[in-house]
Amino acid sequence: MKDKGLYKQLFTIVAPIAFQYLMMSLVSASDAFMLGFLDQDPLSASSLASQIGFVYSLFVNAFMSGCNVLAAQYWGKKDRNTVEEILAMTMRYSLLVGAVFTLAALIVPEQIMHVFTNDPQLIHLGGVYLRTVAMSYFLAGFSQAYFGIMKVCDLAGLSSLIGSLAVVLNILMNWLLIFGIGPFFKMGIAGAAVATVIARAFECLFILAVIMRGKCIPLRIKLMFRTNDRSLHKDYGKYTLPLLFNQLGWGGGVTMYSVIMGHLGSSAVAANSIASIVRSMIASLCWGIAAGVGIILGGMLGRNEIDEAKKAGGKFVRLSIWIGVGSGIVILAVTPLILNVITLNGKAQYYLKFMMFMAAYYIIGNSLNSTVIGGIFPAGGDTKFGMICDIVTLWCVVVPMGMIAAFWLKLPVLAVAFILTLDEFVKIPVVYKHYMKYKWVKNITR
Repeated sequence: MKDKGLYKQLFTIVAPIAFQYLMMSLVSASDAFMLGFLDQDPLSASSLASQIGFVYSLFVNAFMSGCNVLAAQYWGKKDRNTVEEILAMTMRYSLLVGAVFTLAALIVPEQIMHVFTNDPQLIHLGGVYLRTVAMSYFLAGFSQAYFGIMKVCDLAGLSSLIGSLAVVLNILMNWLLIFGIGPFFKMGIAGAAVATVIARAFECLFILAVIMRGKCIPLRIKLMFRTNDRSLHKDYGKYTLPLLFNQLGWGGGVTMYSVIMGHLGSSAVAANSIASIVRSMIASLCWGIAAGVGIILGGMLGRNEIDEAKKAGGKFVRLSIWIGVGSGIVILAVTPLILNVITLNGKAQYYLKFMMFMAAYYIIGNSLNSTVIGGIFPAGGDTKFGMICDIVTLWCVVVPMGMIAAFWLKLPVLAVAFILTLDEFVKIPVVYKHYMKYKWVKNITR
């Protein structure tokens, strides 16, 4: 396949996926922006409480990624029945974990908040948010599993449409419920949580309507409770478990960043949350490329186009570096606007200015590693290396260094923040060396 055709195929898949990631990031941005008008504490509390949703997303992302590893190759092989069975397995685990998170947020929200902060006000506000948003986790289990299979089955545009409409609804309901516009009561931080639940319910209803009209892969309920092909279930576990451990290892380390910042004061939390939201919005294209790369290479390998997949992988690696550089420039360009728009106290504004600069160089490494670890390696079933790499980098290097800097050496907030941005660059040499071994170039279909 020529470069022009390859990139055209990639961006046909990437555009709707990246747009969906961007729209999802806009929800966090609207929460922060609107709650920031009320006070800094609701902004900080919602940022910390939303880490529970982030941890839940790690499970769902692992299930979706395991689904994509297998489904992309079987879809490339035109085996629709097996794809339906893979969807049923993914849905089973996604809903089960969603139910666990929903119950935890309903029953012990304040205890959960104690993990992230020792500030009584942030604990109280975060508890209110978690108890109200709890049902969204179960609903997201259904919608996210379907979004994942839609991307594999040439329906990325439809998944983007549903997700984007849900985001628009979420932002609108944020405005109405946080501030009490028109007939609605002013709910503050609880309003942001209610808006999230409404958006997730909308996604589920829209997806059900699409399924009923025959526009999407159907969910075979009986396959959720039993597996016809035990070898397929074994394959799903083989490729999903390393991805799950990878997600939990990486995401747990990122969550520890919030724990560390949560104990450095409300100003540090507020600045870090804004910088993270902006970085996530700009990184939407990077994550979309990683997802698109995995789908394209998975299809190639499922069709036994081994040499073509190897050449395409090299092109995608180079593209990811340029995308990362461009994303960093965009972050630097929007920094003055962010500083003028967001309402923070003087100390938080000072922290945010330098955290935005850190985000600008961090995203370069993130773009490269997302494409290689999250897209190229899983395309051929190489899911274990990413798990080992992320866990060792975060839990043996960056998190211990961050905790020592924050709690033992008591270094300034910005010095701690700098240490916590080193993980992507620490692992680049090892990741590239593993890439060049080409263990990921493999057809894993039966």
